[in-house]
Formats: sequence, C-alpha cells, structure tokens
Amino acid sequence: MKIFHLAFPSDWNAALAAGEYRVSTRGATLDEIGFIHCSRAEQTAGVRSMFYADVDELLVLTIDTDRLTSPWQLDPVQGAAQTFPHVYGPLNLDAVVHVDVQGSKA
Repeated sequence: MKIFHLAFPSDWNAALAAGEYRVSTRGATLDEIGFIHCSRAEQTAGVRSMFYADVDELLVLTIDTDRLTSPWQLDPVQGAAQTFPHVYGPLNLDAVVHVDVQGSKA
C-alpha cells in the first residue's frame, strides 16, 4: 500500500543527513506525538489545505508500507469520517519511493 506524508523540505533534508525521518507533523516530532501522521492519496489535499495552506513549498513523501521497518496502522481520528495511516516509529528512508514538490496552490 502507498501512504503519504507532507514534509517541509528542511525536515526531509535533515532526515537524509540523519538516515531516518522523525517528524510527526507540522511543529511536532515523533518523540512528542508517538507516531508519524500520514494520509491516503484521497486525503492528502484536505490535509494540505487544513494544516499547510500558508506554506509555499511542501514535499509529498510517497511511502511504500511494504518497505517500512516501523509498524503502521490505520487509526480513527476524532472528527474525521475516515481512518488515517500512522507510522509508529522512525521512517526508514528507503520506504520513501517518491518525493513530489508542491507549491502553495497544490
């Protein structure tokens, strides 16, 4: 399965240097939240508009769940009709199979 994570370019570049990605969501780390927020393809635009509308450049990381070394699962989210995928540990870089750059109009 493919899941998606919105990332700041600076956070992704830091992960490339560190060897793993540990950002949960905007302004919060994996250690603070306990998981990395992700979305399914059809959820990504809504997450972008709700939480990152003011950001000019954002990356969309495409994650292949078969390559993850940390566990993941679909979880209910308060106020949402659908479940969302969460990765419960560091994101290994080789699980990211594509990185797409999006501008503010995405």
